[in-house]
Amino acid sequence: QVQLVEAGGGMVQAGGSLRLSCAASERTFSNYALGWFRQAPGKEREFVAHISWSERSTYYAFSVKGRFTISRDNAKNTVYLQMSSLKPEDTTVYYCAAGFISPGPLASHYKYWGQGTQVTVSS
Repeated sequence: QVQLVEAGGGMVQAGGSLRLSCAASERTFSNYALGWFRQAPGKEREFVAHISWSERSTYYAFSVKGRFTISRDNAKNTVYLQMSSLKPEDTTVYYCAAGFISPGPLASHYKYWGQGTQVTVSS
């Protein structure tokens, strides 16, 4: 069982930046592909970004491409989401996830999920 804990959410003005982190409890963290999703109340979970276990491949939703960057530090069992040029429509809860399928744009591709961290972007 992999436990994922997100951190770094908060409130920022439009145009600002935030960096989310997600720490994993699993020693075999480097074997997992990792993703970030977001979900607004009453809506389906939306794919944001994905990074393969080897770090060689990254994938982004069109809505965040060029503004968000996913990265991972396998030595620290941590995945990051650097968010820049934030917009009010980026406001929602962000989740990290771990799985074995790459690329992984679907929530069903992931086996483990964090509890989420709230990001609020004010206009």
